Amino acid sequence: MFSLLDLLFPKVSLSGREGEWVTSEEMAEIRSYPIRIEQNVLRERRLRSLDRIVAASTYDASPMLRTAVQRFKYGKVSALQNPLGLLLVEASKLLTEYTDTVLCPVPLHWTRRFSRGFNQSQLLAMVVSTARGWPMQNFLVRTRPTGHQAHRPRKERLTAMHGMFRVTASPVPAHIVLVDDIATTGATLDACAKALKDAGAQHVEALVIAQG
Repeated sequence: MFSLLDLLFPKVSLSGREGEWVTSEEMAEIRSYPIRIEQNVLRERRLRSLDRIVAASTYDASPMLRTAVQRFKYGKVSALQNPLGLLLVEASKLLTEYTDTVLCPVPLHWTRRFSRGFNQSQLLAMVVSTARGWPMQNFLVRTRPTGHQAHRPRKERLTAMHGMFRVTASPVPAHIVLVDDIATTGATLDACAKALKDAGAQHVEALVIAQG
């Protein structure tokens, strides 16, 4: 039964079908191909603070995933929280298992959070927290807006993220898993890890939907 909201703002799936945000056929195409990027590789990429990145898949392995992430993030379709979050739950098995693991969503600047209406990283972290029983806490704030990192070359991304994040909660636990939607150069995640380690964290990993 359609509501007035359905008439005003019809649900359109990833491939353009009306009636739902994502169809079962589309979900079958959003396959999980988990990958793990270890510390030695991250250091070669000049990421000096992050200890590991686990991604649920890559865009090359699952082209429909790119559409889903973009619809979730830029199309403001928060209903994709669960199907995308469940990909993270499966990939989280590749993380280091600590009894005191705490999830930390990568924050948006307040201006971006206001315009989007939600922080996609926090929504994803909530799904993982519920499924894995790991607590979630917002330890970080973004000190200034950075614009769209996707349009910047790697060197500029690394420079732009310097001093971008500040820790606002204490004590900071020893083992933290950052949650975000995508890792491209890893500059954002590494800047988060640096702020957390400067505040006392010992081991910081990242869990993302896709390695872009």
